[in-house]
Amino acid sequence: MRSILPTLGVGLIVFLAMILGLIVMGIAGMLVPIFGAIIAFVVLLVAGVRWLLGISVSVPVLMQERLGVFGAMSRSRALTKGSRWPMFGVLLILFLAALAFQMMFALLIGLIFAFFSGLSTVALIFGAFGSVLIVTVVSTVASVAIAAAYVKLRQVREGTSVDELAEIFS
Repeated sequence: MRSILPTLGVGLIVFLAMILGLIVMGIAGMLVPIFGAIIAFVVLLVAGVRWLLGISVSVPVLMQERLGVFGAMSRSRALTKGSRWPMFGVLLILFLAALAFQMMFALLIGLIFAFFSGLSTVALIFGAFGSVLIVTVVSTVASVAIAAAYVKLRQVREGTSVDELAEIFS
């Protein structure tokens, strides 16, 4: 419980940074002709993804090492340095798998709607429960992937044993 406020702090900083990025992209889109806006979008997207990958293990660092919000983010950037492309690949695969599951579920819901001739209570309830289940599974897998990345980064960078890091999951 004592880590909840710092964890919310990390989340708030990420949220504010994303809002700032959207504002900058919007301003760039208004000020620069179409090709300039596209270039600004790509540059900001790449910079944003790199930054998010850099701070991706901030919460495990915060929980395990108790460095505070900015200390955890700085430590996360140091841990992920040189490993961001592989992390991007793993997270992209997870994202695409989650997207595929969500699309299959949407197709299934569409078929149920068609079978029951439009919106029905059964289809709506099934859709709601299914959506919650998919979001829960995807969130859990993403959280475990980030925690596992933290453990692996600590092993590679510092030679920390898995037994020492098992406390994160206990």
